[in-house]
Amino acid sequence: MTDTPTEALDAIARTADDAAHALALSAPAARAAALNAAADALTANADELVALAMDETGLAEARLRGELKRTAVQLRLFADTVVDGTYLDARIDRPDPEFALGPRPDLRRVNEPVGPVLNFAASNFPFAFSVAGGDTAAALAAGNPVIVKAHPGHPRLSERTAALVAAALEGAGLPTGTLQLIEGQDAGTAMLKHPLVKAAAFTGSTGAGRMLADIAAARPAPIPFYGELGSVNPVFVTAGAIEERGSAIAAGLVTSVGGSAGQLCTKPGLVFLPEGHGLAEAVAAASAAIAEHRMLNPRIAAGYAQRREAVLGAKGVRVLAPGEVRTDEDGQAWVTPTIAAVALDDLRAGGDTLLPECFGPLAILVDVPDGERYADLLEELFEGNLTVTVHRAEGDDVARLVRAAARRAGRVLFDGWPTGVAVTPAMQHGGPWPATTSGGTSVGTAAIGRFVQAVAYQNAPEALLPPPLRDDNPWGVPQRIAEAGESARWGGAGN
Repeated sequence: MTDTPTEALDAIARTADDAAHALALSAPAARAAALNAAADALTANADELVALAMDETGLAEARLRGELKRTAVQLRLFADTVVDGTYLDARIDRPDPEFALGPRPDLRRVNEPVGPVLNFAASNFPFAFSVAGGDTAAALAAGNPVIVKAHPGHPRLSERTAALVAAALEGAGLPTGTLQLIEGQDAGTAMLKHPLVKAAAFTGSTGAGRMLADIAAARPAPIPFYGELGSVNPVFVTAGAIEERGSAIAAGLVTSVGGSAGQLCTKPGLVFLPEGHGLAEAVAAASAAIAEHRMLNPRIAAGYAQRREAVLGAKGVRVLAPGEVRTDEDGQAWVTPTIAAVALDDLRAGGDTLLPECFGPLAILVDVPDGERYADLLEELFEGNLTVTVHRAEGDDVARLVRAAARRAGRVLFDGWPTGVAVTPAMQHGGPWPATTSGGTSVGTAAIGRFVQAVAYQNAPEALLPPPLRDDNPWGVPQRIAEAGESARWGGAGN
């Protein structure tokens, strides 16, 4: 990978800015057609792209083909979202000389594109959270040009994906500069400071994300920074669930922890179970059946090995499934799941070591004695997470735990596992800090809301209104209209 020269960055930003106006005015059908064309280009070149991804990341072919399909589906989902137009939240208040608070002017409000968006691609999803992934799809759908900072873990894949998608978008009629690629850490931080960049998205470590968020906030004109950072994804299992399906829970846990070498932001890291749960042997047996998997790159492998050593060396930690870390002369590592166990008191004492995320196939089972309440532990031990999972049996009282989970996570799961994020309108992939920096979601149609800003037009001539606010509604989007006289009836809905 060759870093983008500093002198080229301003031209790239200006090209994106030049594209922004035309892109914002592009009709929904045209933007949707371009997103579908990008999906078609990825699908048509799947064999080439998957081969590149396998070589650069070590991820399995089946996983990568599924991820590429997900990426194309995301683009098509946002194509439909653009045409639907609900995300625009178009509101029209008719002039009302008899308004309850005095004469009301003609007011019209709509969500408009923010302008050029910088997207920092992720390492662990070389398709779905990279050049053409969810952040890019949402920003393009909202009508913004996108500058992608490529991840150094898959440079050749990034360059090829960007070339295919940019050509597809422009071939479908979108302006030159709708999608551009930059490379190198210095180039990424410099572009984040560029005054023409109006928002940024990031998926990665808490440390890197916090650094970039601080840069975005320290600009003379701060911009929104949507970072998806670390997550431990705690799991709480009741005694009733263990009695009902203990062996299935053990097997599901190991599958979730070991998948893609544990390099998923939704991997369960801490599992709370009643003391004496009896799942140790089942967990160890399931772990022994998992084949080794290569980690993404030597840097991630070294970080995992260091965290694993620290966890296993902490006071009171017992090893249920030791796992393996096999490293070659280049620093690449192949791993199998490591499952440890610890008493609750030892977890409390060693929290600085045991509570932070471990990016890799490691999980800790926590033995919880009678008298401790899961809801209290969740509130005591955790800040924000992407997910909280509850395994319970019929009749178990977990209402307070669920309420606590909803305050600590963006997604609360029941009787399943958090790995595997459905690409669907109702998905929430985000949570309170440090799961994300600014809330929102990076998966699902609500993700488009991060890349728009509301603008109200007062007494504007029809010809100067954006299409979603015109009376003839040329885009055919939903409009919420408040007619004159409505204020006299306000408050009646509650009676």
